[in-house]
Amino acid sequence: MSTIHFHYKTFSTPEQFVAGLTDFGPGRSKLFGNSAEAYMKVHHRGPSEADVTEGSGGIWERLYYDWSDPFRVVMTTTDSNVWGGRSGHIYTFTRLPDGMTALDAVVVREGKNMKGRALALVLGTIGRHFLEKALANSVKAIEARNGAARKECASCAG
Repeated sequence: MSTIHFHYKTFSTPEQFVAGLTDFGPGRSKLFGNSAEAYMKVHHRGPSEADVTEGSGGIWERLYYDWSDPFRVVMTTTDSNVWGGRSGHIYTFTRLPDGMTALDAVVVREGKNMKGRALALVLGTIGRHFLEKALANSVKAIEARNGAARKECASCAG
């Protein structure tokens, strides 16, 4: 099992980021590159929760999204072709005095089969960079969607 933590600063507000995370419509792959249109299926969507299957590149997972807390989105893996156990994602948002938002993301990957265990090992080591780049791209895409101009900021990633 791999647990990976990311910290990022964004010009998006918590509400804007939650809106991006919970937009399951066409174009989602522009915000989240690992969520290809061909895999996307919304099983249920309520006012603060959703049951969604998404994925890409031969890897899919069914996630239960809970955004009942406006500063936290919890995505729990309920089914997958590779992930099981405690797999999922947690995004936590904190408004900062400078107008930015601190984003803390935790990704848990517990393989349920040989392929999943191998992928979890890779993601926990050399694959961390891949996930970090994907998150940075998502942050930029959500900022662009909301018209927030990203300034170069040495402390924004990390």
